[in-house]
Amino acid sequence: MSAARDKFQMRQCLAAAGVRVPRYRRIVLKDDPFLAARGVAFPCVLKPLSLSASRGVIRADNVDQFMAAFRRIAALLARDDVEVTGDAAQSLLAEQYIPGIEVALEGLLVGGELTTLALFDKPDPLVGPFFEETIYVTPSRLPADVQRAIERTTADACAALGLREGPVHAELRYNEAGPWILEVAARSIGGLCSRTLRFGTGMTLEELILRQALGLPIASLEREGTAAGVVMLPVPRKGTLRAVHGVDDAKAVAGIEDVAITVHVGQALEPLPEGWHYLGFVFARGARPEDVEQALRDAQARLRFEIG
Repeated sequence: MSAARDKFQMRQCLAAAGVRVPRYRRIVLKDDPFLAARGVAFPCVLKPLSLSASRGVIRADNVDQFMAAFRRIAALLARDDVEVTGDAAQSLLAEQYIPGIEVALEGLLVGGELTTLALFDKPDPLVGPFFEETIYVTPSRLPADVQRAIERTTADACAALGLREGPVHAELRYNEAGPWILEVAARSIGGLCSRTLRFGTGMTLEELILRQALGLPIASLEREGTAAGVVMLPVPRKGTLRAVHGVDDAKAVAGIEDVAITVHVGQALEPLPEGWHYLGFVFARGARPEDVEQALRDAQARLRFEIG
């Protein structure tokens, strides 16, 4: 279980089990960043060992960008609002940048067997230099054989990490080489994104997880038949939120279920890679994944945030 909380340990366990992961190196922050960069192939991605929500994750395409990212992550880990200790406060991970499409798998482990609850497409390209999460849509539009390969790889990763019971949230990329594990977390999807998921006769993801943990019966692990999705609204720049406009217009878009603004007027905002808040979440449902994606894009376009 501890390996699921430390990205370096996770990479070690997965690589030892033959699960496809990026090439990686742990780098100590007291090292000289120029010398550390000499042993890395570009492009690469630098990331803290234990933070989540893409906080501190930075792509570097050359030595200068590597050194800038190194120093930026070191400064982030030294901040008072970042609670990391031990090796996680003294090191970072440098790993191979993996091109390809990115997906998120939400699953439930019962007796070591993984059931896929939802596979989310991420239709926006995530190429860096920072990796803001935006749109998630399920069911996936990937071919069935690709989806099966992603599910098998995630199950292998869970086994390699010793995970046997409870929720799993995995992030993967897929390209001509097959699925690559980016992250496996022994938890459910973050933020308010779980609102996209309903099971059986309307059971929420949280209720499903609690019933499994308590040994209570679960009528069905099947997700509802409609397509669903969410857009996480990223913070565009540093400043103070002055006003929010267009919420009612966004809610009026066909297929939109809700618009939840989770920041408040007067709140100080900071974008990735130092920040970790989103402005809010927009939820949609529809007959087809492409309908849901378009509704989310249309609703997002109607929102305007004044940041001063």
